[in-house]
Amino acid sequence: MSEQYGLLGWLNGDADTPPPGSGGGGEQVRQVRVFPCVPAAQPSRLDRVTAAPAPFPSEHEQAAHELDLATALVLGAPQAGRSLDLLVNSNRIHPEGALVFACLLAVTGRDDPAQFWWQFAAGSGSPTAAYLLHLHHLRLGETRDAAYWRDQAERLAANPRSNVRSYRAKAPLLPEDVRHDILARCHEGLHPRLPAALEAVVNRLTVTADDDDYGEIPQPGSALVDELASPETS
Repeated sequence: MSEQYGLLGWLNGDADTPPPGSGGGGEQVRQVRVFPCVPAAQPSRLDRVTAAPAPFPSEHEQAAHELDLATALVLGAPQAGRSLDLLVNSNRIHPEGALVFACLLAVTGRDDPAQFWWQFAAGSGSPTAAYLLHLHHLRLGETRDAAYWRDQAERLAANPRSNVRSYRAKAPLLPEDVRHDILARCHEGLHPRLPAALEAVVNRLTVTADDDDYGEIPQPGSALVDELASPETS
């Protein structure tokens, strides 16, 4: 099996799936139904889109680079804005929206809350979120946790949930120049960052939970997608 674990499928496909009944995984934030996460069919090419141009000196550095690049790709995907909007403005939890929100937190340096939301997305069925957790733990040298999430990514990718219906992606989550910049930084071996104005949007998010393991957990606001795409904040 390719090591993409749904990343290319999600980047190239759209899914907005109503659940057949009440879903699990939403109890950490609120009691709601959960959108099953169904990755699109695997692409014919088996290129690792998260692979670095050349190996880094250590496994930890390589994992950090791959995590940064995967995060940038998720944020730049055509359906990222739509997925995040579904997470925020629906009475059901959308796992790919939680994946996007986690990547948004990661790119602003909020690693612990990002881990919380990646785990939330993986628990709701996202193989991409599980694979990003594998990279996250690998870069920290937490090999046992990294192996666990790699196994979870494989399991989720091999057993996708059903009842998918497609939707049209709206406007991209981030302005074009920002998407280009965060990818360029990754290819230069630098950590991706958002412009100060967009980071300020994330800084204004409401914190409604103080988790024992992850500290303060930002919650996505109803206007977050519009604020990130607004010319005044780019």
